[in-house]
Amino acid sequence: MNASDVKVFGVIGAGQMGSGIAQVAAAHGFKVLLLDVNRALVDNAKGKIGAILQKQVDKGKMEASARERLLDHIEPCSEISVLQQADIVVEAATENTEIKLKLFRSADEAMRQGAILASNTSSISITKLAACTGRPESVIGMHFMNPVPLMKLIELVRGLQTSDQTYETVKALSEKLGKTVITSNDEPGFIVNRMLIPFLNEACFALQSRLGSVQDIDMGAKLGLNHPMGPLELADLVGLDTLLFIADVLHKEFGDDKYRASTLLRNMVAAGWLGRKTGIGFYCYEGSDKKPNPRVL
Repeated sequence: MNASDVKVFGVIGAGQMGSGIAQVAAAHGFKVLLLDVNRALVDNAKGKIGAILQKQVDKGKMEASARERLLDHIEPCSEISVLQQADIVVEAATENTEIKLKLFRSADEAMRQGAILASNTSSISITKLAACTGRPESVIGMHFMNPVPLMKLIELVRGLQTSDQTYETVKALSEKLGKTVITSNDEPGFIVNRMLIPFLNEACFALQSRLGSVQDIDMGAKLGLNHPMGPLELADLVGLDTLLFIADVLHKEFGDDKYRASTLLRNMVAAGWLGRKTGIGFYCYEGSDKKPNPRVL
């Protein structure tokens, strides 16, 4: 299968990443099957996409008719059997190995022969995910960056079994989505998170040791390193549970304490303070406003 043969794009997971992937695919003319176990979650995700696009319309950056066309391309689904229609499926569920393995087995059974099964995982072995399917040569990592509609990068990850045809098709498809592609070997964290996670975790250690305040640490990165976001602000966007999971994967796989998660990060996850998605992390969020969390200053 070539990129030109891809007409139907399946997305498993209607969270922040899945919704973003669905929006980008629909914007480029693909029919999108947005799937989650709870139909209300999918309907809510499509509603949020509509609200985001409405802001573009209100600002004169998008025609109302273009917004409607894009939304018409997204079909909310709650039955995995619909994936039989898909030419490619991107799994974008919670960063949890057992959950992803279960979803990969179910998706593999539902999908037609020859269709490509990709994962948006940011740390889990593509080789391991591929091995639980009957199509290991058609499995690949397709790691989008957050927020998907704005970030221009896709990190492709080849498992040991990934065929050249699958890689070339997904590379061309990624470029068709307007993204720049980098390619990583199948090692923990891949390229981007191998660099990013230690940086974010070190910011957590800096706060934990009272080296500086939340604002000072973030401002130091923004004005001192020319980063668009501070590390603690970015950690909240990524999700502190996701950050902790990846840090633990890196620590376990490499056995190097430079990847050891900070106690503060671990405690915040235990408290359910996961960042933007829960309304509280290193910052407290209310609508579009955010203030440093006084409990972690």
